[in-house]
Amino acid sequence: MSEAVYVHSLSPYAIHFGGNWGIRWYGLAYVLGLFLGVLILRRLARKERFVLTEDRVTDFLTYGFIFGVFLGGRLGYFLFYDGIETLLSDPLALFKTLGGGMSSHGGILGLIVFTFYYAWRHKVSWPGLGDGLVTVAPIGLCLGRVANFVNGELYGRIAPQDSRTAMVFPSSVREEIENGGEAGYHLASGLVEMIPEAKSASDLPFIIDEATRADPAVRDFLAEHLPARYPSQLFEAALEGLLLFIVLLGVRLAFKRLPHGLLTGLFFILYAIGRITAESYREPDASLIYGFSRGQFYSFFMIAIGISFVVYAASAGRKALDARLQR
Repeated sequence: MSEAVYVHSLSPYAIHFGGNWGIRWYGLAYVLGLFLGVLILRRLARKERFVLTEDRVTDFLTYGFIFGVFLGGRLGYFLFYDGIETLLSDPLALFKTLGGGMSSHGGILGLIVFTFYYAWRHKVSWPGLGDGLVTVAPIGLCLGRVANFVNGELYGRIAPQDSRTAMVFPSSVREEIENGGEAGYHLASGLVEMIPEAKSASDLPFIIDEATRADPAVRDFLAEHLPARYPSQLFEAALEGLLLFIVLLGVRLAFKRLPHGLLTGLFFILYAIGRITAESYREPDASLIYGFSRGQFYSFFMIAIGISFVVYAASAGRKALDARLQR
C-alpha cells in the first residue's frame, strides 16, 4: 500500500462535549438540509411553482421531516436491514439514533405516506405536493451522504491499488479481522500492541476511529496494512444528491407549468439509477438479494414507481391540453 494513501481520521463531532455527547455533523446535515429546503421551496411557492402557499412551506417540511424522513427512515432501517425483531423486542430502539441506523428508502416511503395524508387533509394535489418535495429532497440526501463520509461509515469496496480516489477507512478493520487469515492476524496483533486501550482484537472495532485520530503511528500502520477502499459515500452524494438536485431544479425552473407527478416520477427513476450505480462501489452492509445489494434491489421497485408517476403525468398533461384546445 502506498504511504501517500489517505487514512480517514475525521471526527463525527462538530463540537464534542466528551463521551458520546456533542453536536454531530450527521445531525447538522439534517438541520441544514431542512433549512435550505425551506428557503428554496418558499421561493418556488412565491413564483407559483408549488401547490402550497409560501406561508405553509415551513410547517409542511418540518412535519415531513419528523413523520416522513425520521420515522420512515428508522422504521425502514429495521424493516430492510436490521430486522424488525429488534424493534419488536425493544420499541424504544426507534429513538436510539446515536449509533446510526437510517434507511434512505425508508425515509422516501415515509414521505410518500406523509404527503398522501397531508394532501388529503388539506385538499391539495398529492402528485403536485410531491413535485415540490422531491425538488429539494436531494439536498438532504447529498448532505446526509457527506455526513456518512465524515463518520467513516458505509464505506466502499476494496479499490485497485492504482485508484486515485481510494482511501483507508479504519472502521473496516472489523471486516479484515473477521475475515481471518494471516493478514487479519498480523493486523489485529499489531494494533493491539500499539493501542493501550485494546485488551484484545475484539476491542479494536470500538476504539479504532478514536485511536486513528489521536495517534499518527496508528494511521501509518493502517495505511500499510489495511486495504484502501472507494469513498462510495461521496459517489452517492454526487449522484443521488447534487446531480439529481440540479436536474430537478433545472426542469422546475425551465417550465412555468408542469403536469403534476412528472418531477416525482423523474426523482424516483433518477435516484434509483444513481443509487444502483453508486452501490456497485459500496461495501454491502447486509446480505445480498439475488446478487444485488439491498440498496440496489429496493431501487428497482423505485424505477417502477417512477414510471407510474411519469405515465400519470403524461396522461394528465394530455387531458389538460385537450381541454384547452376545446375552449
